[in-house]
Amino acid sequence: MITVLAHKSPDTDATGSPIIWAWYLNEVRKTPARAILQGKPNTEAGWMLTRWGRDMPEIVTELAAGSQTVICDTNNPAELPEGINETEVLEIIDHHMLVGGIKTRTPINITIRPLACTATIMHDLIGDDLSKAPDWVKGVMLTCILSDTLEFRSPTTTAHDKAVAEKLAADLGVNVSDYAAEMFAAKSDVSAFSDEELLRMDSKEFELDGKKLRVSVLETTAPKVLLDRKAALMAAMPGVASADGADEVLLFVVDILNEEATLLVPNDYVKQVAEASFDAKVAGDSVVLPGIMSRKKQIIPSLKL
Repeated sequence: MITVLAHKSPDTDATGSPIIWAWYLNEVRKTPARAILQGKPNTEAGWMLTRWGRDMPEIVTELAAGSQTVICDTNNPAELPEGINETEVLEIIDHHMLVGGIKTRTPINITIRPLACTATIMHDLIGDDLSKAPDWVKGVMLTCILSDTLEFRSPTTTAHDKAVAEKLAADLGVNVSDYAAEMFAAKSDVSAFSDEELLRMDSKEFELDGKKLRVSVLETTAPKVLLDRKAALMAAMPGVASADGADEVLLFVVDILNEEATLLVPNDYVKQVAEASFDAKVAGDSVVLPGIMSRKKQIIPSLKL
């Protein structure tokens, strides 16, 4: 049985891509496979599963040595179970920069393409066999692409991502704008999550001049809901950093509709990073960064002191 998994703190693409590829392995390649998650997905991903009639994959944090795995939506060992190099990695499908550190026992297929979404890559790899797919596979693909591109607003969006999403929507009889509005409304409902859960919900690890950072992004159409919790979120940051082996947490609240991010500034270190990285002047405990939408393309590549 092949285990298909993506990164920790699963967002929509990291939830959808494993179930897409597990379907492909089972139904097209006729190879037994299962999709797993490394944690509870965000509300948008949960909405996607309900919308397309899918059960939530099992949450698994440890893999058996020697088991077979396919890795999606990451190639960073820090975002994978500790024992990933003790498994037999068969394939990697990703759209992030190459990090290195994953060991394989034999030559494998590695597909890393400069597209906005892993599901777009899977659409291309599946090719004509997508005609065999039930609507839920196409629906999950569409949701992943619209999520990762923020309905084509993100600078990571390519013409190909948009074309694939529009074709999938047409096949499904879905209006892209209406569907995306439902998705983003689900993503913006964070009332059930603790401050600590929000800080970890969509985060990546990054090292800056010897300091380990947890770079967290919360994408929303209702930023006020999150910013009203600003004091509590900042108060939770030291505990989350300590528990996760990080030095600092950087939290960016991305306003999808106004196409800007607000960075919370709990201390002088984050203030220095904000001013050096984004040419911003920080006067209080937060700073608005116009046009900043993408952690992958705009935030992490810009971080400096």
